[in-house]
Amino acid sequence: MRAGETSLRSCGALQGVLVIDLSRVLAGPLCTQILSDHGAQVIKVEPPKGDETRGLGPPFNSAGDAAYYLALNRGKRAMSLDLSVPQGREVLKRMLSRADILVENFLPGTMEKWALGYDHHIAPRFPRLVYCSISGFGADGPLGGLPGYDAVLQAMCGLMSVNGHPDSGPTRVGIPIVDHLTAYVALVGILMALRVREQTGRGQHVEATLFDTALSLLIPQAANWFASGETPGLLGSAHPNIAPYDKFSVRDGEIFIGIVNDNQFRQFCNEIGRPEMNIDPRFASNSRRVENRQLLKAEIEHALRNMSADSLCVALMKAGVPAATVNSVPDALAHPHAKHRQLLITRDGYTGVRTPTRLYGSLAEPGGKPPTFSQDSVAVLREFGFSEMEIARLQREQIVPEQRIDRPGRSSHCSSSHD
Repeated sequence: MRAGETSLRSCGALQGVLVIDLSRVLAGPLCTQILSDHGAQVIKVEPPKGDETRGLGPPFNSAGDAAYYLALNRGKRAMSLDLSVPQGREVLKRMLSRADILVENFLPGTMEKWALGYDHHIAPRFPRLVYCSISGFGADGPLGGLPGYDAVLQAMCGLMSVNGHPDSGPTRVGIPIVDHLTAYVALVGILMALRVREQTGRGQHVEATLFDTALSLLIPQAANWFASGETPGLLGSAHPNIAPYDKFSVRDGEIFIGIVNDNQFRQFCNEIGRPEMNIDPRFASNSRRVENRQLLKAEIEHALRNMSADSLCVALMKAGVPAATVNSVPDALAHPHAKHRQLLITRDGYTGVRTPTRLYGSLAEPGGKPPTFSQDSVAVLREFGFSEMEIARLQREQIVPEQRIDRPGRSSHCSSSHD
């Protein structure tokens, strides 16, 4: 335990915070999983048909839930609630009377249609509630209210146009990066709103959209366009402003070398036995190296062609030159430093990647394995004061279903931030 760590280690910075999570798929559930990892109590409220990610497989676990779902919902309690009917919305309102945060990612206008919109319905009744909406494009404007999907936003907002090789053309980033970052955008907004509530006693509406997030990722491409008027294009694994900052072939695989200053380039040239490259006027500065990037890459790959990836990367890193082998996902997860950083959570038949943020004064243990559908419905309803008779009626009328059901035409749980 580091100096300054306290007994808060086992409860987290958000101990005592109650989150009602109405979101599905990725951005919302990832945001609330991080809140849970840091001590918040998160109640996952799913529609009768369940969170779509439960079915996005294979692979599936023994309970029939997809690995995709398992990656985003640890540490939560789960119940199902049909918000398309008034009785379901009344249950939610009873829960909101004690909640600190609500997270939703319905299509804009859905919550208003259900008389659950923030300005006219929630804020007057629950003034301390922090209400976070996640959507594709927001509620208004030319694309307002339309559904958003990670890869669609990558295409629309220019990310695909700068990702890929000229031979293969624009390519989707291999992870749902827009959804992922939107989760952190929502998280930051929620935490700022909680800070303001400490000062004013009032919550507020927080918004995160995939569109805004995707455009914000265009660094440095947007700035390059503003400054030069030249449309950014495909460079493969290279960087538009830095060289050598690229992937290179070696004897037994591929490595990535990231050199951002002249001192690193000098050290690199010495390590690979080509000190003369450092005094070559074509490579004398970063700007000259960028201008001559193709020639530089050919020179480097020629010098590296008989070298081993692992030993070369170790030598370069020790010399202060950032370099790494291009690992597979299993190789990355098995890396000794991943073990040292305790990045994998393995217990109770569950394996996942922990939240990357660490607070050394209030570390928290990540919660238990992701819940099965509606597994905590009865316990949650009891905690919010529902009688056994009320619970039986809600289950009988399938307002709080015990098993996943799909009733076409009744529910309108349309997600706005799928991947």
